[in-house]
Amino acid sequence: MLQEIPRTEAVPNTPQITAREAEAMARAVIRLFEKWQLSDTEAREILGGLAARTYARWKAGEPGRIDRDLATRLSLLMGIHKGLRYLFSDPERGYAWVKKPNRAFGERTPAEIMAQGDIFSLARVRSWLDAERGGW
Repeated sequence: MLQEIPRTEAVPNTPQITAREAEAMARAVIRLFEKWQLSDTEAREILGGLAARTYARWKAGEPGRIDRDLATRLSLLMGIHKGLRYLFSDPERGYAWVKKPNRAFGERTPAEIMAQGDIFSLARVRSWLDAERGGW
């Protein structure tokens, strides 16, 4: 028997990412970067040029205050991860995809695109994955 799943509101009551959500995403992104086999330098650039000391604190489990730009980057990274999980039934293939040259990115790797440092590069990778899976 089919049961309807309650729908999520289109306009959430919380208009922005909460501090708890941002901290949870920061912890998840650290693990994700390990799976993607990114260097600390690449990871810091993807996070908008995060200072080496700050990133070391993140890796130690102490993200500290996360501003709106960084929370948005974390959200985009979670969307990229979600898109890869939809596209690849084998998670390892999805993790490896980030380091493989891609025709859609001019034979550059998605990691190279994301490491350009600007938020638009993250959005570009996220949008491409959404389009590939028929999302938006």
